[in-house]
Amino acid sequence: MSELRGACIIGQSGGPTAVINASALGVIRTALDTECVTRVLGAANGIKGVLEDRLYDMGQEDAAELDLLKYTPSSALGSCRYKLADPDKDDTDYKRILEIFQKYDVRYFFYNGGNDSMDTCNKISKYMQKVGYECRIMGVPKTIDNDLNGTDHCPGFASAAKYIATSCAEVWQDAHVYDTGMVTVIEIMGRHAGWLAGSAALASLTGCGPDLVYLPEVDFDMDQFVADVTAIYNKTGKCMVAVSEGIHYADGRFVSEAETSATDGFGHAQLGGLAVKLADVIKNKTGAKVRGIELSLLQRCGSHVASNTDIEEAFAAGKAAVEAAVSGTTDKMVAFQCTREGGYKCETVLQPLDIVANFEKKVPREWINEAGNGIEQPFIDYVLPLVQGEPNRALENSLPRFAHLKKVLTTEM
Repeated sequence: MSELRGACIIGQSGGPTAVINASALGVIRTALDTECVTRVLGAANGIKGVLEDRLYDMGQEDAAELDLLKYTPSSALGSCRYKLADPDKDDTDYKRILEIFQKYDVRYFFYNGGNDSMDTCNKISKYMQKVGYECRIMGVPKTIDNDLNGTDHCPGFASAAKYIATSCAEVWQDAHVYDTGMVTVIEIMGRHAGWLAGSAALASLTGCGPDLVYLPEVDFDMDQFVADVTAIYNKTGKCMVAVSEGIHYADGRFVSEAETSATDGFGHAQLGGLAVKLADVIKNKTGAKVRGIELSLLQRCGSHVASNTDIEEAFAAGKAAVEAAVSGTTDKMVAFQCTREGGYKCETVLQPLDIVANFEKKVPREWINEAGNGIEQPFIDYVLPLVQGEPNRALENSLPRFAHLKKVLTTEM
């Protein structure tokens, strides 16, 4: 395929992670070093930045600051939750995106996000093909939920898993200080997939893991939950529970009492308050002292305990996206193909956006115990290689030194 010269845009979308900026750096650094990419633009707040013509000239950034993105959590370019309409029903946004692409001669578009972001990427790709505008479009994976289809795992998950396992081990230590009884309920993110809550079981490798783990892959029964906790509490005087925010009853209703009519831009229910609800139930049923803890945003921005494996793989995903696009590939998402037997090995592969967008990968049922309240060894074997390594991050005054971008808005060339 002939060389395609033009500018590129990199955008970030959805919930932040500890390593999403490492992927952005992989795209930005590789694109800046690629001759046929004439200009590297960063979309302010994802696709909304494209629609609103708010684009940063990444070539104006100091190289040293850009390098710090590798160890800076959250979305440095800004994120959004914006759902594009079906172009066959309303192509207003798509016409605007095409207008901006033509204005800046954008021939490469990279979108860094999860399921809904890949849907956005897929729709834009199909529209550009339909109208005959040559632009190579690539998805760069991101989600702590680890529920993207077509990839062994997703950048961001491993660092969140490591944070969760570490936090659970630390809470366990605190919960065992006194000679009085206590039940601790830890609420962990994950609406429909239990990869994050299951990762709490890694803490068991330190001897300080949860006694019970509940994932949304198994229907929740409140009476059985109370019986499970009571049995352990009566035996040991302590019980620590890790539970996914998305656990639901057999009829599909979320257990969380804080589910409201509020939704994000993609129609997903906002959840929370589960730990408090379960703590109240246990307290009322048993009379035990109970603490409900919600890890909340901490689990997705905890870069101080990030997995170096996660960081390096996130960077590699961004780099691979640019290399593939420049070589002529479009309409794909970078994915990971891994082996664990005989040592962990991971390589990037490409998957069609069609098989990624709006599909959710869940924890295999056989990786959850028969009772539905614990994790089996295959889950541990899957996650453990992903959390390895400590980042060599910059510090100032013994505190993390994060990237501070100038974010120079573009002017038309």
